[in-house]
Amino acid sequence: MNFEIDYFRALETPRLARLGPNIVAAAFPLMKLMPARFILDRAEKSGELKAGVHIVETTSGTFGMAVALLAAARGYRLTLVTAATLIDQAYQHRLERLGANVVPIEDERGDGNQSGRLAHLQAIMESEADTFWTRQYDSAGNWLSYARLAEQFVRSMGQVDWLVGCVGTGGSLCGTGTFLRQLYPHLKIAAVDTHRSVLFGQPVGKRMLRGLGNSVIPKNVQHHLVDEVHWVGAYAAYHSAHSLLRNHGIFMGPTSGAAALVGGWIARTNPGAVVAVIMPDEGFRHANTVYNDQWLSSLPGWPCEATSEPEALSVIEPGAEWEWTRFDWRRRSLDEVQRSQNRRAE
Repeated sequence: MNFEIDYFRALETPRLARLGPNIVAAAFPLMKLMPARFILDRAEKSGELKAGVHIVETTSGTFGMAVALLAAARGYRLTLVTAATLIDQAYQHRLERLGANVVPIEDERGDGNQSGRLAHLQAIMESEADTFWTRQYDSAGNWLSYARLAEQFVRSMGQVDWLVGCVGTGGSLCGTGTFLRQLYPHLKIAAVDTHRSVLFGQPVGKRMLRGLGNSVIPKNVQHHLVDEVHWVGAYAAYHSAHSLLRNHGIFMGPTSGAAALVGGWIARTNPGAVVAVIMPDEGFRHANTVYNDQWLSSLPGWPCEATSEPEALSVIEPGAEWEWTRFDWRRRSLDEVQRSQNRRAE
């Protein structure tokens, strides 16, 4: 038995949880192990990644943990470039315990400073000959790796009418959606984003909800696959994460809470449809924040009422952290939607 394959396969295999009569969620221990391992395996097979090569990536989320686990198991050096506002000390220490060199970049605007992180990553590659950039934002290996998740949904559900998932790099939603739509051409896809993320046309700004959204647009975000977009504020996602634990015994992070919130509404408003939801993050990283009443009480505007349904938008605009908004995307490119919005504003 290949111990690494057996061990990591267990970590990247989701629990399929029924959240209602017509909705099933894939709740992952560490979803990003799926694309991380797929990308490294392909690079090793091609010879691009070999002994002595220095792996580099820009990440603020669980992709960094996935690569750190794999790099430690396979004996590679690893540098992770992140934003100082996006990584807490405990998580940084966990990554460093695995041998990763974590480089936090200043983030004065609070939007993740992706351009600064990419510039630092580029400087590392220019200064060292033997480096390998996993390129989670643009590598086709990211979205291709989710064929296994699509297969799990098909085998367990038999039919999928709606797919709901958060978008950060675009890999999980667009990859799973691409494979499922080959079997179910009628499949509708709902993308879950957060306010002040540029992925679906909002102006960039400081984002409180982490693990989804972006300040740049990765190539793996395939806008033409998406039927509708939901922007979920941090507080709405926190309430939903609490509800998952209270009502279903599922301890997940706020990104998963946001996906479950949208998926639940779609399932209720489409009772004849079968809804699949991707929930990528467990709650352990958020135990001292999202699940901590003292931390929550320090937030402006908290406590607030839980949001039960989205506000439909005709014009794309950011909302407050307790708000949840929805826009009919209709499988258009970002340019098409932005041109339509500009005509509306004239």
